[in-house]
Amino acid sequence: MTAYYRPLVQMGGDRPEVALPLVGGWCWFREVVVHRRDAAPQTIPAEDVPDGMLARLTAPRPHVAGLSMDRPQIMGILNVTPDSFSDGGKFTQSDQAFDHAMQMVGHGAAIIDIGGESTRPGAAEVPIEQEIARTAPIIAAIRGQSAVPISIDTRKAAVARAAIEAGASLINDVAAFTYDPALAGVGAEAGLPVCLMHAQGSPETMQADPRYDDVLLDVYDFLAERVAAATAQGIAADQIIVDPGIGFGKTIDHNLALLRGLSLFHGLGCPILLGASRKRFIGSLGGGQTATDRVAGSVAVALQGLRQGVQILRVHDTFETKQAFDLELAINGAGQE
Repeated sequence: MTAYYRPLVQMGGDRPEVALPLVGGWCWFREVVVHRRDAAPQTIPAEDVPDGMLARLTAPRPHVAGLSMDRPQIMGILNVTPDSFSDGGKFTQSDQAFDHAMQMVGHGAAIIDIGGESTRPGAAEVPIEQEIARTAPIIAAIRGQSAVPISIDTRKAAVARAAIEAGASLINDVAAFTYDPALAGVGAEAGLPVCLMHAQGSPETMQADPRYDDVLLDVYDFLAERVAAATAQGIAADQIIVDPGIGFGKTIDHNLALLRGLSLFHGLGCPILLGASRKRFIGSLGGGQTATDRVAGSVAVALQGLRQGVQILRVHDTFETKQAFDLELAINGAGQE
């Protein structure tokens, strides 16, 4: 039976000399929890982890889209859609979208993620031409004024191709190349990094009745398979990011299990992206009927990612998140350069 290795992550001061660095970043570990589908989890010393897996858990991750993976990076969300759950309709005009993007960069965003199709629960598919018309012009406008990396949030090859021509630096696919298999070829041809996310079902149906045998291990296995598929299509293994897909075909309990177990995904050998900003489960657990009432809870979830060594945090509230990160790192003596 397959063994899965989840490092028990710590950060900051009081780091023992025998502690191992977590993927070359700001966190470290001494013990690892071994998960199996047919047995209870077991905690073992880090030195007892098989050499190949231990190398995955300790090796520094290469830069992605010009961003260092040895420190947490903030991805600012820019939805140029009329119906996204949090900011739908706010940035459909090019000047509004550009100004907001530059504001997020000024507040600490290291990369901007631009999407022209809402993937909120129940959202309908957007025609390709319309999605391109929403995204490519704003990507070109930002690229004309700034060198900030830009991610195109799309499931479709044609949209990604237009975004790359406009200046996009990364492809972020919530379907992990299962919706439009041609998208992998676009990424490989362009030589761009990609982010592969787990989702159960499509946006229209994903929250109907999501079920898993073991959500943590099921998501891990899916992402492992998609990473293998992407490399088989010619995408460089060291340019793949994985995202467990919080809120995409998951109940509250599923989301919490994934957040508790985030460090497991370092075993895939890829940087991790966490995107939970303003999502419904935050309001369900902490109060907040509207998305804008969920800022504090979103920062709390982002801090959980930081403490688990997650390299990229996808958020709406860049200033608040950056402020919290700076304080967390300073308090723990793991400040950024």
